[in-house]
Amino acid sequence: MTVAVPKPKIKYTYEDYKSLSVCENKQYELLDGEIIMVPAPSTYHQKISGQIYFLIKLFVEKTSSGVIFYSPLDVVLEGEEGCDVVQPDLIFISKDRLDIIKEEEIRGAPDLVIEILSPATEKKDRFYKKSLYARHGVREYWIVDPDKKTIELYTLTEEGFKLHREYKVGEVLRSIVLEGLEIDLKDIF
Repeated sequence: MTVAVPKPKIKYTYEDYKSLSVCENKQYELLDGEIIMVPAPSTYHQKISGQIYFLIKLFVEKTSSGVIFYSPLDVVLEGEEGCDVVQPDLIFISKDRLDIIKEEEIRGAPDLVIEILSPATEKKDRFYKKSLYARHGVREYWIVDPDKKTIELYTLTEEGFKLHREYKVGEVLRSIVLEGLEIDLKDIF
């Protein structure tokens, strides 16, 4: 008779995550103590990401409102139960919070996080990460859906993220955090 030995659930730390051997064509995230490989994005995903980055970067430089970054870049979100390390597609940090930018990572919640959905990440982006970003104080969260050609803009409330508006092609997205930023979705899709 064989006895089943229970496997303890061991949570990885940020130090474990940082000690991974570097693989130039792979991205990883640390979510709830598990190291997860993130598949490479599609070319369409990259086109959308690049266009959003370009439009926001123009605005940020013109207004001197902060800094925008694109993936891969670790965003370390520490809490009572450990830390999560995510690599959002795009992040914005306002000029008043530039101190969270460190040499190798961002330590703390960006003001704006943008995730572009893919089949492999949609569930995680819509649920786990959305909740994670709200718990850590991200003020605005965009979920970009390349298939539907929509952007859902969420704002932080005391109850978590609330859908401010879903924008479709032909409409102009207006950011809350980046006051004055207007993006016509036909310029993205």
